[in-house]
Amino acid sequence: MTTVLQAPPRRRDSANPWPSGVIVSGVIAWITAVLVVDSGAGHDVQRALGAATWLVLFAVLLRESPLVRVQTAVVVVFASLVEFTFSPLLGVYVYRFSNVPMYVPPGHGLVYLAALAIGRTAFVAGRTRLCMALASALLGGYAAFGLFLAARPDLLGAFWFLCLVAFMRWGPSPGLYVGACVVVTYLELVGTRLGTWTWQPHDPTGLVSIGNPPSGAAGGYGWFDLAALLAAPALLASLQRVTAGRRRARRTS
Repeated sequence: MTTVLQAPPRRRDSANPWPSGVIVSGVIAWITAVLVVDSGAGHDVQRALGAATWLVLFAVLLRESPLVRVQTAVVVVFASLVEFTFSPLLGVYVYRFSNVPMYVPPGHGLVYLAALAIGRTAFVAGRTRLCMALASALLGGYAAFGLFLAARPDLLGAFWFLCLVAFMRWGPSPGLYVGACVVVTYLELVGTRLGTWTWQPHDPTGLVSIGNPPSGAAGGYGWFDLAALLAAPALLASLQRVTAGRRRARRTS
């Protein structure tokens, strides 16, 4: 008798993410389109862009693992708190309407997913040290230019660059930070070029000079990534315990 071996059925929540190239190119294209449209649009269009960006984020997350979904949620919450604190409240950078556009919170989630996708490509995963060295060299040159040669000195960018080097050296996911270098730097250059937001010359104390944009912005964003990587496993475990408890309660009732 011949025994037919069958693969076990896939769990409904198992990960089957979009190919990394699709995520990265899709996120870059969407970010570019949103920023271009918003650069000359009013509040109504800005709100519509926000709703559409949430839909794009959900579409990407549908094929991700529960852990990545929780990581993305942590980034969205943490980044939103930072946005509302440092933009409308402290005025470190200012959006066109002196608000936080509705597409910004889900946009942070998409940026995280794009950075994560770059980090798990075969090229970066197989050559992590090389990619770290290249990212450090390129952004290091950018930070040095901003600090010593730019017409508007950029002390904040240099500090964030040092944070980035530390994240890549000692952080839990170096490939993710390599990806953040690409996506965040692109995002900042496009957004400030279009005038969607503008960084102030100094922080509120007047002691820290800031470029427009800061050269090491990816290092600042690294704090969001670090929060996601460290907090998400515990949050997911707690959610799973709560869900399991509810299922047991329904069965016994």
